[in-house]
Amino acid sequence: MQISQEEVLQVAKLARLEVRGDELENMTEQLDRILSYVAKLNELNTDGVTPTTHAIAIDNAFREDTVKDSLSRQDALANAPEQNGEAFVVPKVI
Repeated sequence: MQISQEEVLQVAKLARLEVRGDELENMTEQLDRILSYVAKLNELNTDGVTPTTHAIAIDNAFREDTVKDSLSRQDALANAPEQNGEAFVVPKVI
């Protein structure tokens, strides 16, 4: 076993999670399987493999900023459930 119940309890404490007795055994087994899988992945020879952040190459699609006409205030507020002629009216958050 790669992880003990005491270590699981420590991680749970750091994450401010309450782990009960029946959950502890189950979580320990699950975390052990995860750590075993990661250890198996660490056995792979990755020499010469370029690290990537995505499975396929992606490029940013940059475009020029151009000024375009936007909605008028009246059009923007037309479908609002509640508005005051200048802005959307929403419930107070505080």
